[in-house]
Order: sequence, then C-alpha cells, then structure tokens
Amino acid sequence: MGVSGSLGVGRLTDAVADDGLGLLVGGLSETLVYGPGGERRGEGCRVFVSSYAPRPRMLVFGAIDFAAATARVGSFLGYRVTVCDARPVFATATRFPDADEVVTDWPHRYLAAEVAGGRVDGRTVVCVLTHDPKFDVPVLELALGLGVAYVGAMGSRRTHEDRLARLVEAGVREDELARLHSPIGLDLGARTPEETAVSIAAEIVSARWGGSGHALTETDGRIHHDA
Repeated sequence: MGVSGSLGVGRLTDAVADDGLGLLVGGLSETLVYGPGGERRGEGCRVFVSSYAPRPRMLVFGAIDFAAATARVGSFLGYRVTVCDARPVFATATRFPDADEVVTDWPHRYLAAEVAGGRVDGRTVVCVLTHDPKFDVPVLELALGLGVAYVGAMGSRRTHEDRLARLVEAGVREDELARLHSPIGLDLGARTPEETAVSIAAEIVSARWGGSGHALTETDGRIHHDA
C-alpha cells in the first residue's frame, strides 16, 4: 500500500500517510486534524479518510479469564471480536461484554464455517487460549493453513512442545508451524489477564506492521513502519 501525491508540506504529508494507513487497514473512517507542520494537535488542516473495508476480525478461542481481557483490548484496537468455546456454561455474553459476539461451538468447526462463508480474510487474527489439545490442535491445524494475519496460542513451554508434536503428527507443514506465535504474546513479564492481553495485542500490532518488538530507545530510523 503506497502513497501518491503530496499535501505540500513534507511532515504533514508523512503524518497523514501514517495515520491514514492505520485507519484504512483497520477499516475505519475518520476526520483527522493537524497543525500546519503535521502536528497532531487538533487544529488547522482537516483530512477525511474514508475506508470501505469492514473491520478486521479477532477470533478468540477459549472462554477463560484471559479471553475476556483479550476481547477488551481487541475491541479497543478496532477489531470485531468473536469469542468461541464449545462449553455453553463458559461461553456467555455476560462474561464477555466487550466481544461483538459470543459463540458456543467447537472452535475448528466454527472457524471452518466462517471460512466457508467468506468471513475470514488476510487481516483476521486468531488467538487460541483453550489449553486443551482436543480443542486447540484441530483449530490450529486449520488456522495455520489459512494465510490469516496472525495465529497465536497460549500455554507454557511444555504445552508448546507437546502442541507442536501433536500438530506435526496431524500433518501440519514446517512452514505453517513457523507462523505460529506460541507461547502467545511478547515478553513483557506479564502476569495478570490484563497484562497478558497487552502483550498479545503488542505482538499482533508488531506482526501487522513488521515491528521488532524492541524498545524504541534501542532502535534507529522511522518510528512508523510501512504495511
């Protein structure tokens, strides 16, 4: 996704391009306001960004406490969030008020139906938080072959090794396994569900824009990455 043309001031053009690209990828339309030199200060030049794409989707499998926090931060990032779990006692709208929908179904069956219906695309992110091989292996086997933006799975190092062995046994290719973010999230030292959700969100953003995950004080060059 490139930039064509100019607004006459380099810093203003760069600011609009950076912000506009984020809105377009997120399927959002918004009026942006800048100062004459591209300052994001809410006065001066007004630019309307119109996006015709639907919001990207976040599919969260596993109706656990970490899923509630992940749904909350996913909604904050602009995703249309679905929480899915095969256990009706856990998959309730009351437990996940920030989700756009809560579905009771086996994860792999629900994902297959969404794919068949054309409701999964290259911007979709998949977070598998089930901690149970009978749920997470089938859905990961399917998700890793779809070409979605991100596939992450929660679990300890031991759980990860066991999961990899099961996926290999199921016939998942090495290049597909390389796309799996597991254990899920960036190394922030997170402990609570909310902190863990932030680490997951940070990894998703990094994967979207090609970020390194390092502190900006440790990097050089432009802060904003191209798509």
